[in-house]
Amino acid sequence: MIKRPRNFPAILLAGLLSLAAPAWSALPLVVDGQSLPSLAPMLKRVTPGVVNISTKTQIQQAEHPLLRDPVFRHFFGVPNMPRQRESSSLGSGVIVDARRGYVLTNNHVVDKADEITVTLTDGRKLQAKLVGADRESDVAVIKVNAERLTDVPVANSDRLQVGDFVVAVGNPFGLGQTVTSGIVSALGRSGLGIEGYEDFIQTDASINPGNSGGALVDLNGQLVGINTAILAPNGGNVGIGFAIPVNMAMSIMNTLVEHGEVKRGLLGVTVQDLTHELAQAFRLTQTQGAVITAVQPGSPAEKADLEPGDVVLSINGKPVRNSADVRNIIGLAQIGDEVQVEVVHKGASVVRDAKIAKPQFANAEGQAIHPRLAGTLLRDAPGNEGVVIEQMSRASHAYQAGLVPGDVIIGANRRQAANIAELRRAVKGAGQLILNIQRDDQGFIIVLQ
Repeated sequence: MIKRPRNFPAILLAGLLSLAAPAWSALPLVVDGQSLPSLAPMLKRVTPGVVNISTKTQIQQAEHPLLRDPVFRHFFGVPNMPRQRESSSLGSGVIVDARRGYVLTNNHVVDKADEITVTLTDGRKLQAKLVGADRESDVAVIKVNAERLTDVPVANSDRLQVGDFVVAVGNPFGLGQTVTSGIVSALGRSGLGIEGYEDFIQTDASINPGNSGGALVDLNGQLVGINTAILAPNGGNVGIGFAIPVNMAMSIMNTLVEHGEVKRGLLGVTVQDLTHELAQAFRLTQTQGAVITAVQPGSPAEKADLEPGDVVLSINGKPVRNSADVRNIIGLAQIGDEVQVEVVHKGASVVRDAKIAKPQFANAEGQAIHPRLAGTLLRDAPGNEGVVIEQMSRASHAYQAGLVPGDVIIGANRRQAANIAELRRAVKGAGQLILNIQRDDQGFIIVLQ
């Protein structure tokens, strides 16, 4: 019979603590002759393809008209001051085509830049030129002329799954190249009001200021996304970052390289999310999709026999989860493209063929409608159903008031606004704006003072 010492619990605890102690200290490089896994070999291949981007922009200084009068300046002794100031910014980019020198980044990194400088990991500084940019998706392509470039291989972002490990590489705060790791927290994030077309990968890998335009890669070192934004009250990382899927970014890049711009076409439908209540009303088993609420007369949708009440299930074989998916898929299609739209029509699943057409709607800068709408781009909604906020600056009054791209203005100052002309008449001479907004299947009122 084995006798335990009287102080056996204390001895056992001491033994367990001694076994656990290494877990509280730095991990060893080798355990039982086996080296621990490391991301270093993969990063050695990837980091040469992630570059620092710095820009310089000449900004025109605003001044009172009287200060432009040389007599006034001389009489009051106002010295001549420079009318321009230089602004600089930092960001990141990813070399995706070493042979041709193409670098993918965010539009907001190079927007309105007069000079773009790319710094490689080997220290070389190269002047870059803008190939093309798309404000609505926040994608831009720049080009450098140099030898010995390294590109980052591109993965298929459609194969990403929630829980996949990912690594973010960029240049936050201008400190030099930085690597953070995490997982894919969610896919298909939209409706955030960050960009006009949103289909974000959400990740908890730290994405900080300066990481914009950098690479989000999988553990094989393949590019799955372009880091673009963080969600935090004070601009720091709180574990919620967003990246543009690389499939979307590369599609836009190919268009920018070929045409220098993205010319978005029209299908001619207004849609809303398929809710649980609507699915029950339509006697559908699925709860994902988009319900067509209106079809513009003479549009490709009408010619394809799409009707209000049809439920969109997929476009070109890509599943449609909500109304944002319809907008994103159609927004990435080019004028003249053929699309196959699978819908539930009167209880039966059918496929309609449509051809994307050139938009025929009026559009206007918000500043031309009312000062409080400065920084927005507006266009008539299909079917004379309001005015869509197509684009929006983050510094605009509208954005700060809570409006997002895709919102539809259906009324202003207690008057109907079925189109831009009616909106202009409704707000003419008004000091403040009381806007009736339709967002998906929700309506609300916002005041711009």
